[in-house]
Amino acid sequence: MRKPRAAVGSRSRCRKQASSQEGREKRALSSSQAKPSAPDGLARQQEEVRLQAPVSPYHLFRDTAEVTVFRKSLLSWYDREKRDLPWRRRVEGEVDLDRRAYAVWVSEVMLQQTQVATVIDYYNRWMQKWPTLQDLASASLEEVNQLWAGLGYYSRGRRLQEGARKVVEELGGHMPRTAETLQWLLPGVGRYTARAIASIAFGQATGVVDGNVVRVLCRVRAIGADPSSTLVSQQLWSLAQQLVEPARPGDFNQAAMELGATVCTPQRPLCSQCPVQSLCRAHQRVEREQLSASRSPPGSRDVEECAPNTGQCQLCAPPTEPWDQTLGVANFPRKVSRRPPREECSATCVLEQPRALGGARILLVQRPNSGLLAGLWEFPSVTAEPSGQHQRKALLQKLQSWVGPVPATRLRHLGQVVHTFSHIKLTYQVYGLALEEQTPVAIVPPGARWLTREEFHTAAVSTAMKKALPLLSSLYFLCFLHVLSEPVTMCSVYTRASSQGPARVPKDPRCPPCPDGKSPAQASKSWIVSFGPTSPADAPSLNSATQ
Repeated sequence: MRKPRAAVGSRSRCRKQASSQEGREKRALSSSQAKPSAPDGLARQQEEVRLQAPVSPYHLFRDTAEVTVFRKSLLSWYDREKRDLPWRRRVEGEVDLDRRAYAVWVSEVMLQQTQVATVIDYYNRWMQKWPTLQDLASASLEEVNQLWAGLGYYSRGRRLQEGARKVVEELGGHMPRTAETLQWLLPGVGRYTARAIASIAFGQATGVVDGNVVRVLCRVRAIGADPSSTLVSQQLWSLAQQLVEPARPGDFNQAAMELGATVCTPQRPLCSQCPVQSLCRAHQRVEREQLSASRSPPGSRDVEECAPNTGQCQLCAPPTEPWDQTLGVANFPRKVSRRPPREECSATCVLEQPRALGGARILLVQRPNSGLLAGLWEFPSVTAEPSGQHQRKALLQKLQSWVGPVPATRLRHLGQVVHTFSHIKLTYQVYGLALEEQTPVAIVPPGARWLTREEFHTAAVSTAMKKALPLLSSLYFLCFLHVLSEPVTMCSVYTRASSQGPARVPKDPRCPPCPDGKSPAQASKSWIVSFGPTSPADAPSLNSATQ
């Protein structure tokens, strides 16, 4: 069994460096803008009354013995079972508090709404490129967006860099040392992130509540009310603060999150492997329900179940949501109904110069510096109605505003790409247009640029654009049909070409010009391999590529 690392020396260094930081933080706080105050008047009074409603002891930890057992059991399990993650290794081996806090900060921001497996590679590349706050502060937003591309929620990377610049330019290069000052002074740092940094990097005994911790606490204390409500959220933060181990706050908080991520999962939790199963009210409820179904009279109440003296318990599930025997402990937490994302439609065009000197180029334009996908690059796009009656006209006008006159008759509809953001479901109607002239790359105004295929794959483009580009190969795949050996219908050519050898069809008038004097077979093979699917069987359906 791996023994916990001694924390005394680390905490001593934390206290010493935190003391030297206190004056700087106070000065920064005094010059900061005041944050919005809480609502006042009648609404405020009603909220206070509701928050003061009594809470049944059934949902609390009643004595210090229970808390001690919970802490010891959870930390012992964590020391044995914790995952080997790059940010944990970096923090454990780092003695400089600012570098340690920066390493935690980057990991916590990346892990918001993103799975650990996805984050690992991004984190390693980020820390290799910008190992310190100073390195990140000196980077350009273009570089940040480029590395962040594909990770989603792009404002996170921008705010992370804004925070690094503030630390370097206004705080003398030193991170704030407490959860309160971290949250107050750094852009994009909320309650959870501030407390995670403060506990893991600086040893501050403060609890954290994220989605994993919400699930663990709701099950351990059988909290069935809406976890997103103010009252329940306040109670969860109170429980987290009560439970955190003062001697190892960072490890404890990571252990709670680890438990929710690997054992106390949303579906099919591994209760037999849970280190705090003996303290879990949800597990006890499952056992009682099973026993009640076989022995107890209907409607009987166990003495350990929540039974408030008056009224409905504020932390129990409402009577309209009865216990579901098939869910077991997954009855907790209560599933919150979410508003579906609003649906929007956009028309976008992959504009290409296949015969440009020096190799084929595609046009990208930069999005505004605020709003959705701020600062990223995309194919020229316009907001469009789902019916698409005016898509072509609006898209052609947009293209002409960037590159001048274009051959409108060559604009072809390739298909569609659907990409869902946190609050928007965006459907892109994807068009393709190839410019015939064998000329140097056309000059474009600021905010646009022509890129080679290699440059596109490394540029700061969104996942949606990376989904759209392979549709261009369906247009070039028509070239591939010219060298097949027998006439077949378009809808069957993929199967025939891949399973029965070559086939031949007549030249299609929609086929774009072949770049650099290549034969149709050479051109189509080059584009399919470089920009799209690696085999005909993987190419987009021709049905979606026809107008």
